[in-house]
Amino acid sequence: FRSKTDQEAERVNVGASDPILKRSFRGHKDTISSVAFNPNLKQVVSSGKEGVVTVWNFKPTMRPFKFVGHKGPVHELAMHPSGNIIASASHDMTVRLWTNSVEGHSQVIKAHSASVRTVDFSCDGQLLLTGSDDKTLKVWTTVDRRFQFSINAHANWIKSARFSPDVRLLASGSDDKTVKLWDVSRKANVHTFLDHTGVVNSVRFHPDGTCIASGSHDKKVKIFDIR
Repeated sequence: FRSKTDQEAERVNVGASDPILKRSFRGHKDTISSVAFNPNLKQVVSSGKEGVVTVWNFKPTMRPFKFVGHKGPVHELAMHPSGNIIASASHDMTVRLWTNSVEGHSQVIKAHSASVRTVDFSCDGQLLLTGSDDKTLKVWTTVDRRFQFSINAHANWIKSARFSPDVRLLASGSDDKTVKLWDVSRKANVHTFLDHTGVVNSVRFHPDGTCIASGSHDKKVKIFDIR
């Protein structure tokens, strides 16, 4: 038996949590590969297999910004914590840092010797992480795009890589079916997780830095405690 109050509370909760389509944006000419919110929550950015990066403004009167420059598909995007810079990782072996404005000026980082699959900014915005089909991870400074170091990380293509929230660690996932944890200061492998039986497509740190989540071709999500 449920009281009238319980029934009313249930109706309120259901109504409040029902998801709805808020906005829909169209303009890409091929598959969309990645999306990212601006931290100011006034824009969403998308990249397509046609090599274009598009900034969609939530304000209806503002037109989208389209950034053209890559000579191949864009695999992943990252938004700088300031919201002023967009990083795009491309099949053309480069990473571009775009100024988030209508002009869309970009600075090119000739990052790797093969397709760049993944890109990430550190939480403080000072460093940029890239991962590639050349099996390496590389770290750069954001302001002047200076190369810091490279790690020969995996035995096959790197599909995903992320900084930890405190920027002390890196996590990477690869076609070699492993998830690896790296110490940034020592540039050394801390641990290799061999639990997946398929390609690892995605890795993420928990916001408090205590766990890593990974997703794989083996249809499994795994959570690794790294404390």
